[in-house]
Amino acid sequence: MDLVIVLVVVAVAVAIIMFLRARRARTEAAPEPVRIPRDPFDPSDSTLGDPRTLKAGDMVDLLGQRLFVRGSLRLREGGYRWSEHFLDGMDDMADMTGAAGTRRWLSVEEDPDLEVVIWTELKRTDLRPDAEVLTHDGVEYRRDESGTATFASEGTTGLGSSGRVEYADFEGPGGRYLSFERFDGGEWEAGLGERLPAGSLTVYPGSDGSGG
Repeated sequence: MDLVIVLVVVAVAVAIIMFLRARRARTEAAPEPVRIPRDPFDPSDSTLGDPRTLKAGDMVDLLGQRLFVRGSLRLREGGYRWSEHFLDGMDDMADMTGAAGTRRWLSVEEDPDLEVVIWTELKRTDLRPDAEVLTHDGVEYRRDESGTATFASEGTTGLGSSGRVEYADFEGPGGRYLSFERFDGGEWEAGLGERLPAGSLTVYPGSDGSGG
């Protein structure tokens, strides 16, 4: 009888050891969890702020230059929406083109990825959006898309509270753009754009932006 008890105890001990070894082997062989790339502008995981929430009264820091959001346009064409934010420099310095007083704005859209572009007004140009290819300062831009959208104005934009805008967008190399807009049948306004890489823009929420 004692021999039977000893054999049972040994069998149980062997079974426990084999179970523990098998569980440890499964744990060590388990694959690492898949790491999903994160949105660099995700407000829950970034101190840069979310450009999708920009509004009149906010401030942005663009590569060390502080800019104040004076007004915003909310544009819509069918089910597609995007925003344009009109900027004023907060420092006593020229803008990115080296010409003080040039109007700039920031466009924010998801098509489908988030794209943030800084735009500079192109003054005194004979370019018109009636060709498939346009050249400015030796850079060739090809027509990308065009259409008509409705807009709602917030803060100070120089426009009415709402209206319609015609646009024609041209794309160049290296994240450069040439765009034309015509509000409520007015004159064409041209701008040069440059896509911003993640991390180059910091957003500081401000007031509710109820300017006129």
